[in-house]
Amino acid sequence: MQKDSNMPLWVFLAFSSIETRRGALILIWSSLLFTIYCIPWVIYYENPWIAKLFLIDDWEWFAMMVPMTLWYWLSMKWVDKKRGWNLAVNTEKTNIE
Repeated sequence: MQKDSNMPLWVFLAFSSIETRRGALILIWSSLLFTIYCIPWVIYYENPWIAKLFLIDDWEWFAMMVPMTLWYWLSMKWVDKKRGWNLAVNTEKTNIE
């Protein structure tokens, strides 16, 4: 995504290599799934399969993933409201030609 003068730095950093809304949604859903994975399920279930599948046993990763997922979601909402995704693709096509 190209940074223009009215785009905040936090939005640009979130989607600097993502050009489409679909790409942003894939990033947000993957972050959300990893956030759920980062819940320390081992603390709550004493099943040996859970211990082998879910290797995280503290809240550190979860505490990092929640604000990051929120950042991606807020950045997508900013682009939806203020700029739009078509502008990002059109600007790149214009620069190539």
